[in-house]
Formats: sequence, structure tokens, C-alpha cells
Amino acid sequence: QGKKEGHRISTAVASISHLMPGSAPVSYLGPWPKDVGIIALELYFPSQYVDQTELEEFDGVPTGKYTVGLGQARMGFCSDREDINSLCLTVVQRLMEKNALSYNSIGRLEVGTETIIDKSKSVKTALMQLFENSGNTDVEGIDTTNACYGGTAALFNAVNWVESSSWDGRYALVVAGDIAVYATGSARPTGGAGAVAILIGPNAPLAFERGLRGTHMQHAYDFYKPDMVSEYPVVDGKLSIQCYLSALDRCYSVYRNKIHAQWQREGSDKSFSLEDFGFLVFHSPYCKLVQKSLARLMLNDFLNHPSPNTETGPFTGLEAFRDVQPEDTYFDRDVEKAFMKASTDMFERKTKASLLISNQNGNMYTPSVYGCLASLIAQHTPSQMAGQRIGVFSYGSGFAATLYSLRVTQDHIPGSSLDKLVLSLSDLKTRLDSRKKVSPALFSENMKLREDTHHLANYVPQGSVEDLFPGTWYLTRVDDKHRREYARRPLDDDLPAESERVRSSSATEVQEE
Repeated sequence: QGKKEGHRISTAVASISHLMPGSAPVSYLGPWPKDVGIIALELYFPSQYVDQTELEEFDGVPTGKYTVGLGQARMGFCSDREDINSLCLTVVQRLMEKNALSYNSIGRLEVGTETIIDKSKSVKTALMQLFENSGNTDVEGIDTTNACYGGTAALFNAVNWVESSSWDGRYALVVAGDIAVYATGSARPTGGAGAVAILIGPNAPLAFERGLRGTHMQHAYDFYKPDMVSEYPVVDGKLSIQCYLSALDRCYSVYRNKIHAQWQREGSDKSFSLEDFGFLVFHSPYCKLVQKSLARLMLNDFLNHPSPNTETGPFTGLEAFRDVQPEDTYFDRDVEKAFMKASTDMFERKTKASLLISNQNGNMYTPSVYGCLASLIAQHTPSQMAGQRIGVFSYGSGFAATLYSLRVTQDHIPGSSLDKLVLSLSDLKTRLDSRKKVSPALFSENMKLREDTHHLANYVPQGSVEDLFPGTWYLTRVDDKHRREYARRPLDDDLPAESERVRSSSATEVQEE
């Protein structure tokens, strides 16, 4: 029996190894799969957006409040045609099609989301509709929830599965998706929507560095959703920023200690600093907070340094802040301004490119930090990425946070796994530019419609299907028992409009009405 099972797994690994750069039989035969990490990454965002400059005028706030104060240019949003299930259906199918993957090659699928449309049935079970034609029902994982951190928790679970005795040689698929909406008021411009699908396996171009995770978890009511009938959160803005920055401090400290201990075991007494990261990406509620976060990490380096040079170099002129206590500086404008100025060059080199999606689409919640990772990859060549360490800071209110690192493979030749990953994201700017701009008035109407109808039974959505990107799944109706039915826009508008209409546990193709 054991020999048969071993043969079955080897065959499964061999059968999928030609489809993607990543899974190879050699990796599975060893005691520990090598270079487990991100093999492929796909991103979905809505086909419509509202301009933040126009929204400032519409809301009657001072010019620059959203665009300069928050650092936001555009905000993507969903009509009533899209929900969390449709977003995730779309991004998973896009990843599978783009990478010519068989659904049989997936052994684990886990969803991270805080957009809850059912208190019992998971989004993951809705995604199993895509697997029906393959006959593959042997797929572990369900949904993971804690504000914006759920995607990262799902990602860690996927990596842990591949590195465990439970692994059967197949890929893990992680999906993070959310629709971030707020009640009318100051928080509304920090919304957004989107989903990401991440393929996890061995021999990955972006490998997780073992043992290098700094985590901080604590109880706080900074942002939460106690109203089961509303999509809107309760937010304590000031407390949320404090929680985010304090978590960043703690995670960086733990990470730094762990990598220093690793280096000591290897015989090096070198101390760790931000310059040891090639790039840094952060969970991005809004772009300005990310810029402040990098400055915050530079403050940590400055305070941790035994004798920083304040005459020349990055710490020039910062001697007045040598004795500050980090916990006293969350809202200290002098400290913030000084270290934002000091970290300007580092921000340009290591982080700015990661904010493309955040600036143009807004906060996607769980996919946010992975949208930043995708933006970073999309705007660099394989040779610029090769060999770099990427620091990733993930935060979810309530609160949970981790700073971890990915190591990019050195292999960047044409046709390599890194080359294919970079190429797959090269159309990101083009896709963003192809969206339709919607007036703030129409955006506001859409928000009101969602508010009034997102929880209704016997509901037929009113939003336009034609405005969706080709290949997008959308909601066709909610029946009297709250069961949701979906269809898919054709990938090619020149083809007859055939959509796969999905309901409950059946998936069939029908002529679009």
C-alpha cells in the first residue's frame, strides 16, 4: 500500500511539473521541499473607479485631503453585480487559465477574507464549483478571517502544508479578496476592492525565508464589524494608526532578533538594518501611511544603533531624537517629519513602486499587501529582482501582524520561473488604465444600492454586465433562500456570449440571456 501511494504521489508531481516552473519530482523526494514560496500570482480589481480629486469636490472637503493627505488618486469599487464569491471565482480562474494549470494539480485552497456574506458557508466551498469538471474534490483548506490579515494567515498555512508530512506533492492555492466599503464620511475615500490568487509550491522564484517571521498579536477595538447586517465597519481612526505602528515596531524587533540569531549561528556578528532588505512592501490602508511606516522603521534602526553617525549619511541631523521612546512618538509630528525626510531616498528605492495598485485602486483589505507585491514585481525586470530579499509587513485590525521575508531566486534568464512571474504581471498598468471612470454621484448611488440590497433574498442585481472586464464572474440573482447564482462574462467579446451559470453545487454552460 505504501509503495502504491508513493508511486501515486510521484506520478502526480511528475504530471504537473511540466505545466509550471516550480514542482519537480526531485524536490518531493528529499526530506524537506526546497524553496517553498510563490510560483504564480494573479490580481483582480474592479473595472470602474472614482477619481479622488473629484470625490474631494463632491464631498466638500479641502483640496488635497484625499490625494495629498492620504496619497490616493483613484478608488476602485464594485456594483451590486459583484460580491466576494464572484471576485474570488474571477481571480482563481484567471490564474488557472493564464498558467495553463489543471484543477487536479491543486491539493489545498484556502481563502482569506473579512467580507462575510454567509456566517456558515465558506467562500472556499463556492470556489469548488470551478473544480467540478476536473472531478477533484480532494482539496484541503477553508476560510480564514481576521480583518486584513486573513490572506497572510492563509498563505502561512499553505506554506506550512507544503513543508509538512501532510503534503501530497500538489500545489497550494491561496486566495485573498475583499470589498472595502465605508459609511458616508471621512473613512469612505479609504475604500477599494479586489482579489489576489497566489500559487504556492517548491522551487519557487519567491521563496519564504525559513524561521524569519516576526509576529505581534494583541487585543484592541481599532476596527471591527459587529453589525451582522451591515458591510460597514466601526473604526477608531487614531487608535488604528497607533495599533498599526506599534505592531510594526514589535514585528521588526522580533524579525531583527531572529535574523541576527541566524547569522550568529552561521558565524557572522553583523547587525541587521533596513539596507539588508532589497525591497519593502506594507499593508496599505492608504499610501501615506506606508511612507510613514518606512520612516518608522528607520527610527527603529536609529534607536537600535549603538552609535549612529549624525554628521553624514542617512541619520544626518537626527541627534535630537536619540533618546525618544518609540511608544511616545506615534503622533509626534517632529519625529515623523524628520524621519520621513531622512528616509526619502530609501522610500524611492525600496517601497514607492509597490504603491501602484494602492494609489490607483485603494485598500483591498486582505489582498492589499499582495497588491503591493504585485506592483513591485510588475515595475522591475527579472534581473533587478534576482537575489533580492523582500520584506513584507502584513497587518489586520483587532489586531494581528507579521513581518516576514521572501528571497528572490538568482535565476532570471528568459523562460525562468522568475521571468514568467514578472511577465505575467507586466500588463498591470495597462489594465488599470483600461478601467472606466465613474462620477462621484454615481459612485455614491452604487454605495447606497449595496447598502440597501447586499443582504436581500429574492434579488436580481441592477448593475451593468457589459461594464465588467472580459472573464469576470458576476452575480445573476439571489433566490428566496439566499442561494446565489453566478455567470461569467466571455473572455473574448467577439465570441458568442456564453456564460457558465453557477448555482449551489452545479456548474453548467448556458446561452446568456
